[in-house]
Amino acid sequence: MRKNLFPVLFILLSIGIGACSSTSIKTDDKTKTNFYWVGVYTGLIPSADGTGINVQITLRSGEGYTIVYNYVDKPGIFTESGTFNWDKAGKIITLNNTTFPPYYRVGGNYLLQLDMKGKKITGKLADQYVLKKKD
Repeated sequence: MRKNLFPVLFILLSIGIGACSSTSIKTDDKTKTNFYWVGVYTGLIPSADGTGINVQITLRSGEGYTIVYNYVDKPGIFTESGTFNWDKAGKIITLNNTTFPPYYRVGGNYLLQLDMKGKKITGKLADQYVLKKKD
């Protein structure tokens, strides 16, 4: 009887741990666990008066972030950390900050920077506002 109890306890414990770590967020019409979007995203976005800005955003599972802006042609690195919120659809995050663009659409292994009103950037440079997730 005692031998049969160990596998049953192991299975119950595994199910319990799995249930605790599977908060769902809906992104791109697919349900993913909350760890799907956790990670570091990088890219070179256009700047108004230079070669561009190297951007790195780190998203953490507790809805925290760190963003680093490094202008290619200018000295200085600008960093900010804080929290972010999801929209009701679970597709767009809003960084709670006052310095950097706050809206990003979460996709499969990328973040798409949106304009200051939360709309998709259009025009000939629109495809340059994509930050790719690092492996």
